[in-house]
Amino acid sequence: MPEVLLEVKELRTSFRTREGLVPAVNRVSFQVKRGETLCIVGESGSGKSVTSLSIIGLLDSSGREIAGEIRLKGRNLLDLSKHEMRKIRGNEISMIFQEPMTSLNPVFTVGSQIAEALRTHAGLSRKEARLQSVELLRIVGIPSPEKAVHYFPHQLSGGMRQRVMIASALSCNPSLLIADEPTTALDVTVQAQILETIKELSGSRNMGVILITHDLGIVAEMADRVMVMYAGEIVEEAPVSRLFDEPLHPYTSGLLRSLPRIYEEQEELYSIKGSVPGLHELPRGCAFQRRCPYAAKRCETEKPELERVHPGHAVRCFYPLIQGGES
Repeated sequence: MPEVLLEVKELRTSFRTREGLVPAVNRVSFQVKRGETLCIVGESGSGKSVTSLSIIGLLDSSGREIAGEIRLKGRNLLDLSKHEMRKIRGNEISMIFQEPMTSLNPVFTVGSQIAEALRTHAGLSRKEARLQSVELLRIVGIPSPEKAVHYFPHQLSGGMRQRVMIASALSCNPSLLIADEPTTALDVTVQAQILETIKELSGSRNMGVILITHDLGIVAEMADRVMVMYAGEIVEEAPVSRLFDEPLHPYTSGLLRSLPRIYEEQEELYSIKGSVPGLHELPRGCAFQRRCPYAAKRCETEKPELERVHPGHAVRCFYPLIQGGES
């Protein structure tokens, strides 16, 4: 049985606004095991990125409140000081961001930026860190890595910059890798190469991966398990094959129905009506009720809990079997 690497329990992340305290992530609980890839999906504003930033500790402390537990190898990260968390970040947990040009420093070479992490966390000498930087660039598939270490970020293509980000994230052999929409700005061919690189490295290093995306094609290719989020809550969680074969939440079903199918004639693509509600104006009952074609009176006044309906399959819905049968 694979070791549980990360365990998140009842995570609540709220932000102070003019309207008061707004919950961006509400009572989120999940696990990630070694060698496992968990995909988190949902529309913009569903809480995917806030969840990941809460885990790695990159949210501004002046405007937010975090409660619950985030245990990495049994250690609650929320109990750590800023200094202790800096030792964890980049060493035990690494993150790949959506746009590498906002994460890479434009005035330093890519080699020096990878080497900095190695010198800080692994205690390598300048020479050892440079040699390791070259090797990391080779591992992630950058041609002529001996030359590439001397390039500045603007001298590389988008795909090459993202590979540099992967090399930097993996430099200290982290136990957990978080990838937040890592292929959004890349063309399809480069996207496939980047995802394959992450998949291969996860397997070879027995590393847990949290992959955040809105692309269900990526989910089908990469995920072991899938967590669907809506308005800051988990609405469904299941193994990837079961989720695609038998979605039980109407939101999950709607996301899957909106995918174009090349073997079927479609006059127009299906879309879920409406949009995600603002976090300061969530309805009293089920957060999805205003967009749900199956909403009943109960959904307007009562809030459903996330309940296990099959082994490994949980859903936040009062009538999951009805939705599962109709999806």
